[in-house]
Amino acid sequence: MLGQMMTAPLLISGLMDHAARYHHDTEIVSVNTGGGEERTTWHAVANGAKRLASALTRRGFAPQTRCATIAWNNRRHLEIYFGVSGGGFVCHTINPRLFAEQLIYIINHAEDGVLFIDRSFLPLVAAIRDKLTTVKLIVLLEAEVGDAAATLPGLIAYDDLLAEGDAGFDWPLLNEQTASSLCYTSGTTANPKGVLFSHRSTVLHSLSCNLADSLGFSARDIVLPVVPMFHVNAWGTPYACAMVGARMVLPGPGLDGASLVDLISRHAVSVALGVPTIWQGLLAAAEAQDSALTSLKKTVVGGSACPPSMIAAFRDQHQVETLHAWGMTEMSPIGSVNQPLAKHAALAPDALDRLRENQGRPPWGVELRIVDDTGAPLPPDGKTQGQLLVRGHFVLDAYFHMSQAETLQDGWFNTGDIATLDENGYLTICDRAKDIIKSGGEWISSVELENIAIAHPQLADAAVIGAPHPKWDERPVLVAVKAEGHDPDPTDILSIFEGKIAKWQIPDTVVFVERLPRNATGKVLKRDLRATFTNILTG
Repeated sequence: MLGQMMTAPLLISGLMDHAARYHHDTEIVSVNTGGGEERTTWHAVANGAKRLASALTRRGFAPQTRCATIAWNNRRHLEIYFGVSGGGFVCHTINPRLFAEQLIYIINHAEDGVLFIDRSFLPLVAAIRDKLTTVKLIVLLEAEVGDAAATLPGLIAYDDLLAEGDAGFDWPLLNEQTASSLCYTSGTTANPKGVLFSHRSTVLHSLSCNLADSLGFSARDIVLPVVPMFHVNAWGTPYACAMVGARMVLPGPGLDGASLVDLISRHAVSVALGVPTIWQGLLAAAEAQDSALTSLKKTVVGGSACPPSMIAAFRDQHQVETLHAWGMTEMSPIGSVNQPLAKHAALAPDALDRLRENQGRPPWGVELRIVDDTGAPLPPDGKTQGQLLVRGHFVLDAYFHMSQAETLQDGWFNTGDIATLDENGYLTICDRAKDIIKSGGEWISSVELENIAIAHPQLADAAVIGAPHPKWDERPVLVAVKAEGHDPDPTDILSIFEGKIAKWQIPDTVVFVERLPRNATGKVLKRDLRATFTNILTG
């Protein structure tokens, strides 16, 4: 017997319609790429999205045409998110921080037919235009083309394209499994891989994000996604905000600490999301400006491990709760969020602080497990380390243009992380499998050492690598960036580890560098550091 309930496909256009219908006058603030701000509403965004879908359809682009974006977080980019996917096309967000060769590979591999770009990326696109074999239309995200036409012949303005469309456009009734958006991994060791999301996976991910035990957005929130819209769909924030009708502040290209402090203060931002390096700049700017960030209630930190010192700084200096989250492009991306359970209310403050330092527990829709090198499950005891596998409603089934057999391991996706799980599902990422340090037959977590090191007041940044050692196979080496105005002694730096970890885990030495090498998503390129310092303990 089947249930007798109405059914309808789960579509991104449904998120847009809900926001436009029930939160039509909710304000969205957008910082323009060329400077200044504009204010719009969910109703106006929906109109723009429908006009865009209509214009692309009228121009004859086939369903499922990939429409790429190289753009900052702004109003027009938000309309593209909903208009492209809602119209039955695929929204392909591209990270402009990738190398030119990677951009060419990604655009051609995706077979993008349309390319939307912000003005600041004109030189980047002009330099590779001749190598883009499938792009038929390039759209500048401005009201008019102006002198940009000389840089890219055939360029049209976004507003002119929208003028070709109809705000009364009827969204197509798609199968919910239809592809909606496409993101590529950063590809630090090989060509980037595509992750093709569906309407169904995106809506379910949005629902999971909005659970109180997850990110928990509501219509009462003013949300600042500092994480770029070209980085895993801004962690799904635009879709989740549309689902609940939250206000949004889109920061444009100004992601420095001072600009973010200004936006938070002027627009009473209550929730902000970003990577640790961004929050380091924000905290420094807030201190320099003597700003209390009084409106901010919650920060979400992901992309890499959040140092405990950062959680403490937000809490003690600004009374802001920090949610440590973890995920991957392959997971849409939310995989876990650090929210306490009811039984943790009785914990002493220091014990609760320690609990909040791990990556948290999976929301509905995600299942985690750890296995040994043979694939056998390991106990969730909070101590046993193993390979982290995931599966769920918004986890990829196969990479774009690849098979399931090439992607999954017995129906699970291997994240490449080494981790522990406890009986409540709390996840602690110990390291990437390729970065964990194997010393004398024991594992040392580079992440744990980095979290300790970054709290040193004379360091601005830090990474830990394993360097070859004649006796112990590998030993940890701390690669550090000095804080401005400081010239620390290596012995003093290493003293911060005493009493916090076993003595044999303390790094053997400290080397100072001007800056740490990072990939397009901000992750430290430890492969490069290992190559640079491979002989530091043997030569």
